[in-house]
Formats: sequence, C-alpha cells, structure tokens
Amino acid sequence: MAAGEVHTGRYRRVPPEGGWGLLVGVGMAMMFVVTLGSLPSFGLMFGDFLTDLGEETSAIALITSCFFSALSFAGLFTNTLMKKTSCRTVGLIGAVSYIIGSMMTIFVRSTNELLISFAVFQGAGFGLMIPVSYTTFNAYFVEKRVVMMSVAQTLIGLGTMFYPIFIQRSMDAFGFRGCMAVLAAINSHTLLAMLVMHPVQWHMRRVPLEYDPVPTSAPVAVAASDEKPPKTEDDFQELPAGQGLSQRNAKLRGSRRASSIPGLGNWSGPVVVSDSTERDTKPATKWQILVDFLDLTLLKDPIYVNIVLGISFALYSDLAFFTLQPMYLFMLAFSKTDVSLIIAIGAGADLISRIFLAISSTCLNIKARYVYLAGALFTIVARFAFLCVFDFYGMAIVTAIMGFLRTWIHVPLPLVFSEYLPQERFPSGYGLFMFLQGNITFAIGPIVGYIRDVTGSYNVSFHVLTLVMALCVIPWFFEICYIRLKRKARTPELGHVTIPMIQETKA
Repeated sequence: MAAGEVHTGRYRRVPPEGGWGLLVGVGMAMMFVVTLGSLPSFGLMFGDFLTDLGEETSAIALITSCFFSALSFAGLFTNTLMKKTSCRTVGLIGAVSYIIGSMMTIFVRSTNELLISFAVFQGAGFGLMIPVSYTTFNAYFVEKRVVMMSVAQTLIGLGTMFYPIFIQRSMDAFGFRGCMAVLAAINSHTLLAMLVMHPVQWHMRRVPLEYDPVPTSAPVAVAASDEKPPKTEDDFQELPAGQGLSQRNAKLRGSRRASSIPGLGNWSGPVVVSDSTERDTKPATKWQILVDFLDLTLLKDPIYVNIVLGISFALYSDLAFFTLQPMYLFMLAFSKTDVSLIIAIGAGADLISRIFLAISSTCLNIKARYVYLAGALFTIVARFAFLCVFDFYGMAIVTAIMGFLRTWIHVPLPLVFSEYLPQERFPSGYGLFMFLQGNITFAIGPIVGYIRDVTGSYNVSFHVLTLVMALCVIPWFFEICYIRLKRKARTPELGHVTIPMIQETKA
C-alpha cells in the first residue's frame, strides 16, 4: 500500500488490470502467432515434400484433419487436467508437446511421420494451450478485458500477416529441413508464453474498503465458489414482476456477453466441480457419467445441433480451403514469392477485419450468429470469384476479400454458443462442440483429398468445400426464418392471454 493511503483495515483483492497481465497478453499473442501462423502456410512448408512422396492433396487433407481432431480432443479434456494440476502446468505440458512435434518435423521422411509430429504432437499441444491462455488472460483483466483482447488480436493478426513471407524466405535460404529447424526454434517460444501464465493470485492488487463488503460483490477473478446468498421475500417484493423479469433477463444477457473468447476459461472449473459433487449423492452408471461429462442431453436440442453442425462444416471448409490454396496457386505457375505475398495479403485483410469488428462492436449490437452467417454466405460468393481469376492482382484482391470475411467465421464463434446457451451450460456445450467438430473434421477431411486425387482437379475440390460451407448457411437460414415466423404467429395469442392476467393481479 502506498504511504499515507487511508484505509479501514479491510481490503479486497482485485485483478491487476495491467502489470504482469501485460506479459500474459503478450504471451497469449505470441503463442497464437506461432501456432496459427503455420496453418495457412502448410502448403508452403510441406507442399514440395509431399509432392516428392506422391501424396500431395490427400496427405494434406488427412494431416490437417488429424491436427484439428487432436486439438479438439486435447481441449475437451483440459478441464479434467486442470482439476488435477495447475492451469500453468497444463500450459507447459502443451508447450512441451508442441515443441517436441516441431523438432520431429525436422527429420520426417514419410507422411506417417509427419502425421505424428505435426498432427498429433503439435495439435494436442495447441489444444492444451488455448484454454490455458484464455483462462489466465480472463483472470488478469476484467474492466479492461475488451481493450486488451483487441490489442492482443491485433498483435496476432500482425504476426500471422508476415508469417508466410518469413517461411518462404527461410525455405529459399535454408531449404526444407533448415526451415523446419528455424520454425522449431521459433515454436519454442510457446514455452516462454506458458511460463508467464502466472496464477493471478500472485499479482492481485489490494484495494482498501471504506465500507463493509457485500457478500455478493466478491471480485470475479478471485471468486472461489458459485455460492449465492438465499433470496428472501423482500427480494421478490421490491420490484414489480415485469421489472424483476426484465432485470433477470438483462443479467442473463450480461453473463452471456461476458462469454467472449477471453472469458471461456472462467466457467470451466466451478461448474464441472459442482456437477460432480451432485452426482456423488447418487450411484451412476458408466454411460450416465459419460452423458453428464459431455452433457449429451444437449443433442436433444435441434437448434444446438444445427449450430454445432453448421460451425463444424464452416470451419473445416475454411481451413481446408486456405490449406489447398497455395498448392492451387503453384499449379497455376505462380512463384513461391507471389504465393507467399498473396497469403500475406489475405492475413493483412484478416488483421483489418479484426480491427473493424472490434470498433464496430462498440457501436453496433448485432448477434454473433448473424455475423457468422453473413461471413459464411459472402465467403461462398467470394469463392466463385476466386475460381474466375488467374492473374496476380485479381488473385490478391479476391484473397484479401476472403481474408477479411474469414475473421467473421473465427472471431464470433464462441459468442454464437454463449448467446444461445445459458451460462451454466456453456462449458459443457462448448466442450461437446469441440469433441463433435474434431470427429466431423476427421471424417470428411480425407474425403475431400480423395476427390482431388481421383478427379485430378482443384476446381472440383474447391466446389466441394464451397458445398460444405453451404451446409452451414442453408440450415441456419431456414431455422432463423422458421423461428421468426413461429414467434410472429404466437405474439398476438400471447398478448391476448397475458393482458387480462396482469389486470387480474393488479385488481
């Protein structure tokens, strides 16, 4: 405490909102730059190597599918690991796994070895580091969370923009294995990124209290339980029913808005522990344990299933498209320099789009699902234009448009679930999505590679990926239209019934 500061002898501990948290933000950005930067450049890194093996497109589709499957499975079980050890330790395990996989890629000689090194080790390591980074960041920032996340997203976009150019120049200077060695050294920075993920309790600020703290006003970052004081009759009599309902709905909406990307980890621990404590009072079968752990009852909800399937198809289509794009450009006789520059232009447009979304979100209140749907729809249109251009400038412009729209598919993703799911079911709902998305990716990934090998045409593969993207747009569009029509049909009936009830209550 500073000299001369007046206090009453009581303190509350609050997140630092800076200080060491700045290093946490930089560490998170560093981790995402070195991990996400390699995905759009996969064709640049391994294209020649796989071509020499005669397993070009099918191998790329299989390896990237396995990568995201390993990522999804690792992310699903991160909560279980966090209950057995610290969050930082889980992150260090993920970093070590990622570094081991990076070192193994230096010596790969076959597709199977690349599958193990890149897909399994690096994919699982990435899957462990993602929730650790979000959880720690969320604990350090509450009031400044949106601002700091916008800064971190800008750094991530800036880093990934220059990543393909760096890879291309490394390939020219050191060859394939030399470039892999350089990337392994760069990827080792993930260990440093996880080392700075200190528990927030080490850096909490003590703020003097001038009044007795209210039991419900515990700081978010240090709240150790979900216990709430029991409500009394006065709580229900202070407000009219309509006003109380609106306040409860506003509180629920506020909690859902707090489920942005940096807020994912905040709900992972207490909810799961609470569920397991309740199950201890009843004997449960192995199947029931699995149902409770994955919250499989969500699969009875058709809207949730539609959301999961749509996002899974859109994500796979986007990632597979940008993975195959460099190989397609090489086929069109573009040089490696031109290909790396086109990919960098797409990453630069992605950065601009992130900034645009951050600014527009402060003045526009649009549902994340509508943003996602618009991104998927416009991406389909842009892909048809992509197949109609063959010169450098046309390809650069179309890639920039697709890069700008790509942000609309990735950034709003967690918010789509937080808008639909209540807060207490968000962790299990998002974890179940990761599990299903990994399996869907693993299932349809090799099919696209097989189609490319059989037809010998990239155009056919891109049309198939566009069709997969449409599997998100079409069902979502019909669902939204159906719900709106159904709601509009019920509105007059509800108004006719509720007005007399309110009048009777007042009488």
